[in-house]
Amino acid sequence: MRVATRRPRVIIGVGLNFLPHAADLRAAPTELPTLFFKGAHTIIGPGDVIPLPGLSQRVTAEAELGLVIGKRMYQVNAADALGYVAGGCCVLDQTAEDILQQDSRLLTLAKNFPGFFAFGPELVSLDELATAPAGLRDVRVSTYLNGVCERTATVADMRFGPAELLAFISQVMPLECGDIVSTGTPGAVVLAPGDVVECRVSGLRPLTNVVGPRSA
Repeated sequence: MRVATRRPRVIIGVGLNFLPHAADLRAAPTELPTLFFKGAHTIIGPGDVIPLPGLSQRVTAEAELGLVIGKRMYQVNAADALGYVAGGCCVLDQTAEDILQQDSRLLTLAKNFPGFFAFGPELVSLDELATAPAGLRDVRVSTYLNGVCERTATVADMRFGPAELLAFISQVMPLECGDIVSTGTPGAVVLAPGDVVECRVSGLRPLTNVVGPRSA
């Protein structure tokens, strides 16, 4: 068990990867993973405040399982991909949803306000996480708002599993030690000032953040 680094070189997110979440949004399953990047300026830690930007009136938070790369991987196949992972961590990925709804090409913009990526408080090896009979497929990811579980699913519900995602990304770009791949959410919650939002992943301590006021 280790504390995850606060300054990854690269953060890669995956959109609509949980099949139930995609079905809720009436989005057809994609043939390839939908990927986006988040900058280091989006990073906050456990207990930090999620700021609400004045440019958005509808910010959502999504609980996700983050995979932290442990050693350089490039053009790795799915059978070997998980061997390059240092461990898993909790992630809260925020989106300015009203901006995204204007035009799907604004995904990067909608994902990159300051404070829109929280992760921690610990990093746990995949061997420690995958203790259930079905291994990593049984790991449960849940989005909580003000103490209530709003959305939950297991890794088995992913359109593209962790190994498949890492292998796909590594065919195009090298992933380095400390990089994070955030694997998608079972569902989002809309945030209001004063809310408490949590990511809970089985085998990990919860990640909790409070929502701040909306900026002018």
